[in-house]
Amino acid sequence: MSKSGERIKRFWQEFKGFVTSLFFLKHFAAIIGTLLLFFFMTNTWLRCYTRHGEVIKLDQFEGKTLAEAKKNSAKNHFKFVVLDSIWYPDKKPGTIMTQDPPPGSPVKEGRSVYITISKFTPDAVELPPLSESGYNYNRYSSKLKRKDIHSVVKEEIYDARQDNNTIAWFYYKGNKVTDADVKEGFKVNRGDTLYFVVTRRTSQRVNIPNLVCLQYDAAEFLLTGSDLAVGEIFMDETVIDQASAYVWKQRPAFLSGRVVPKGTQIDLYLTQDLPAGCQ
Repeated sequence: MSKSGERIKRFWQEFKGFVTSLFFLKHFAAIIGTLLLFFFMTNTWLRCYTRHGEVIKLDQFEGKTLAEAKKNSAKNHFKFVVLDSIWYPDKKPGTIMTQDPPPGSPVKEGRSVYITISKFTPDAVELPPLSESGYNYNRYSSKLKRKDIHSVVKEEIYDARQDNNTIAWFYYKGNKVTDADVKEGFKVNRGDTLYFVVTRRTSQRVNIPNLVCLQYDAAEFLLTGSDLAVGEIFMDETVIDQASAYVWKQRPAFLSGRVVPKGTQIDLYLTQDLPAGCQ
């Protein structure tokens, strides 16, 4: 073999021994690992860089609470700017009522979203004076409605001196509120309900007349004129003519100032002769 051939053979054997040595393999593996890590990091960075500024569709945030909206959109880094808060009695506090841009709008990550939310506490509203509506319930309740305050007629009381539906007083959270209280500046929460007591010129209740000592025909006439009615008739063994018989007892009994609903039936007890004590 020539000298050049021997040198090539010796070089190949030395090279083969080197590349199969532990020293070479350890360093070669380290180099490959470094290249793979560099490739992965470069690829990740390029992916993030190329997606930065990517246009996406804005989610529907209306109807969700602000906390829910922030949680659901954390990956897109949206910034929520509250422009206003309004009290809605039928909405959960902190609910997003409006958003700008609207849902489905093309936006980029980190976009500011301008929202209106429902208040956590209702506004306090000062009531207008009752006199501004002439104390009339219908006119006053219309004013309250424009202020988002509800009104209900709780009770009607008889007062011949006042027009129908004149406000006597009202109740708020179980407390009686008078005209004097309102004049001093009375505040209620928006969305609350006031319970009114109003007057009625014609009463649905009437006084019980005293029928004892009257003959049946006269008692029947008096009951009819009082918007009452004859109930059961009880006649003792002396009665031979009902029309001319006398009332010796009535039920309910007469009592000065006692009133009953119109149409109430009054039971009559009859005897033929004028009862003792009657003139």
